Amino acid sequence: MAGDERRNPDELLAAVQREEARARRGRLRIFFGASAGVGKTYAMLEAAQAARAAGTDIVVGYVEPHGRAETERLLAGLERLPTQAVRVRGIVRQEFDLDAALKRHPVVLIVDEYAHTNLVDGDPPPRHPKRWQDVEELLSAGIGVWTTVNVQHLESLNDVVASVTGVRQQETVPDHAFEAADEVELIDLPPDDLLMRLHAGKVYTADQVATAVQRFFRKENLTALREIALRKTADRVDAAMRAFAGHDVAAQPWLARDRLIVAPGPDAQAEQLVRAGKRLADALDAEWIVVYVETPELLKLSDRERNRRIDVLRLAESLGAEAVTLDGPSAADVVLEYARTRKATRIIVGAPKRRRWRALWRPSTVTELVRRAGPIDVVVVGPSSVGATAVRPPGPRATRIAPAPEKTGIAWRRYAAAGATSVAATGVAWLMYPHFELTNLVMVYLLAAAVAGLRFGRGPAIAAAIANVAAFDFFFVPPRFAFAVSDFQYLVTFGVMLVVAFAIASLTASVRQQTRIAGHRERRTAALYAMSRELTRTRGVANMAAVAVRHVEDVFASRALVLVPGNDGRLHYPREPQSQEPVWRADMSVAQWVYHHNEPAGLGTDTLPGSAALYLPIRGSKLTFGVLAVQPTNLRRILLPEQRHLLETFAGQLAVGIERAALAEESESSRVAAEAESLRRRLLVSIAHDLKRPIEKIRAAGVSLESAGALDDERRRELAHAIGANAEQLADVVQNALELVRLEAGSPALRLEAQRVAEIAGAVLARMRPALAAHVVALEIAEDVPPVRVDRPLIEEVFENLLKNAAGYTPAGTTVTIRARRDGDWVVVLVEDNGPGLPAGDTALLFQAFERGESRGGGAGLGLAICRIIVAAHGGRITARRARSGGAEFEFTLPVAAGASDAR
Repeated sequence: MAGDERRNPDELLAAVQREEARARRGRLRIFFGASAGVGKTYAMLEAAQAARAAGTDIVVGYVEPHGRAETERLLAGLERLPTQAVRVRGIVRQEFDLDAALKRHPVVLIVDEYAHTNLVDGDPPPRHPKRWQDVEELLSAGIGVWTTVNVQHLESLNDVVASVTGVRQQETVPDHAFEAADEVELIDLPPDDLLMRLHAGKVYTADQVATAVQRFFRKENLTALREIALRKTADRVDAAMRAFAGHDVAAQPWLARDRLIVAPGPDAQAEQLVRAGKRLADALDAEWIVVYVETPELLKLSDRERNRRIDVLRLAESLGAEAVTLDGPSAADVVLEYARTRKATRIIVGAPKRRRWRALWRPSTVTELVRRAGPIDVVVVGPSSVGATAVRPPGPRATRIAPAPEKTGIAWRRYAAAGATSVAATGVAWLMYPHFELTNLVMVYLLAAAVAGLRFGRGPAIAAAIANVAAFDFFFVPPRFAFAVSDFQYLVTFGVMLVVAFAIASLTASVRQQTRIAGHRERRTAALYAMSRELTRTRGVANMAAVAVRHVEDVFASRALVLVPGNDGRLHYPREPQSQEPVWRADMSVAQWVYHHNEPAGLGTDTLPGSAALYLPIRGSKLTFGVLAVQPTNLRRILLPEQRHLLETFAGQLAVGIERAALAEESESSRVAAEAESLRRRLLVSIAHDLKRPIEKIRAAGVSLESAGALDDERRRELAHAIGANAEQLADVVQNALELVRLEAGSPALRLEAQRVAEIAGAVLARMRPALAAHVVALEIAEDVPPVRVDRPLIEEVFENLLKNAAGYTPAGTTVTIRARRDGDWVVVLVEDNGPGLPAGDTALLFQAFERGESRGGGAGLGLAICRIIVAAHGGRITARRARSGGAEFEFTLPVAAGASDAR
């Protein structure tokens, strides 16, 4: 219990969420072996027969019998789903039918050959390029899956197996797909027994046995593969024990975790380094990051080499690494700075390629890292003994960046421009020659080299530096107009001048390249900030979608579209244009899949990679609000990992904006509902309070009339008057409550007409003469007060409520005065009394509903609230303050009628 109390609440919540997600997913069981022929499929089908006998709903989705009779016998009695016929290059092949399996939805589904590659160029095309991705969709749908895989098909072990057997497997499974299995059952068979089965024809047909034995099935290979499989299984058991111990805080070691930095270069060893980093990270239970540094030299790579870099980074992400692209003049400086920032404990690099005199002149990145790493360990991985092949990440195979025609020619225009700087420097030096020493002329040529490096790049700058030295020698060094040198000291000058010019040219070219990169990234960051800022000011999903589309199209040079769901849950095209470009027709079936599964699909993903566009879910913290579809004009703009992450950030910002708007709308609805509930509660309480006294008086009067034997006429009139007065008070309370509800339900519909204030006040005074009989009323409105444009019945109600308020809160014999005067385009009306005045505090509160002040009489406190609503509907304002006489003064404004604005 003490350990649980020390657990971080966020960790507990994350653990609960993981358990809930695991409960919704199907269970994955992998039958794991060292190589083909050890009996994985046989053991899986035996277990399936036992499960069927126990009553489990188990179905065979796909099993490849390979012509083995014992496998066919074990399939007998098991329900088998029909396969899907796929036509590829005129040949029909039978493949696993994913949709049929999802429709059948058994408890357990058998799908053989976990690492199988689907026929991406077949008809119909598969939804996923790899079978393990089909299995992932089945698991997400809650279907349990049994499958088989060999150790050589694990992505992180691909190069290790290739170095052992000399054969590189092209079909691989990413390690995270293998590690996600709920159960891994090792099917082990000694090498001698496996070779006996092979020669007996139980693995391959007779015509294939000789080739298999010669190429792969050698005893030393099988022994090594068996060791790797056993070690991999043991590592999994060890990881499970560590995870189990992690549930008990007391058993957790709480040591600082290792963090690895893998720094591949553009060479063929990059894939090997990524896999080595994965294996070391697993062994150390460490976080690992793959860092690719773009130095100025690497910016000049061909399209084919840059495509390889994309594949390496995608391979790293598929193996669970964090892929990062950085830039800088020196790979060693950038990697070390990043490693120290991320507190890395190890850096993994490949063997140095620069040797002998080149290493002396310019040390390799590996040498620099080893020399300057300090407490960070540097792990150097030697090159693989097996020839490298093209990088094939375990993601989509169908999406490839077609290499553009490579520019192998020399950029003569830039070289010519650099030569022009040398000519210009020579001209300036020629003019300076009679007046300055030769050392000053050298400065002119160095300046020209710097200009060439800054404007035209490294190659033209170096050529300009050589031309500058030659021109300086030919035109100015004695003997002039010849390349002969009479004084040995000028050779030293030439050498230093050439070295300095080379250094300046290289540095300025690097600055030029880095400025370009920094400017590009700064523009991307500014675009993201601009989009976030604009989204905060935008209201409505349609307007937010238009903002996001505009920014995505600008940053990624693509066509974009935001698809939002309708009431039926189906995505639809926007009713209003989101872009200046015509709406392009997105693949709605792909978009609908993305919306329902909350996973990206399309170009560059694991799902439907043959699509021409990338579809990203716009997902908030709880809901998915729609789909962002992006069709690039340049594939590299979204397939590079950092570009893909930036695009996902744009989609995330849009989701945050929509979610913020939804939360604001929900909060406003809650506030309005709470205010309405409060109003109803206060209305009931106030009415109950103010109805109680009149009802009691009416009841008392009624009892008196009923119980009294003989009443004189005066007593009967008093009782009848009491009943009538209290009934009228009840009617006023109910009328005011209904009027307030009507007015607050919406702006009152006004019938505006030109009216005289004196006429309105006079009509109200005539109607209220009985109520004001105990008070003196003075009407002081001059003749020159212009007419006002008002709804007369409503303004009469304002006068009536103010006069009732004065009569109820002032003692008999006090004076109530009504005044009016003009103030510009408004008429100011005052209702003043010389009673006890207003209560202490904020007088604005008097105009709130149910506010009575220091009430000594009846009333629900609704009259002044009704006055405020009516005056506001006419565009005016009403206030209360203490009068000079000590009483209360209420002032409200009404608009002057049209045509009377110029009258004085």
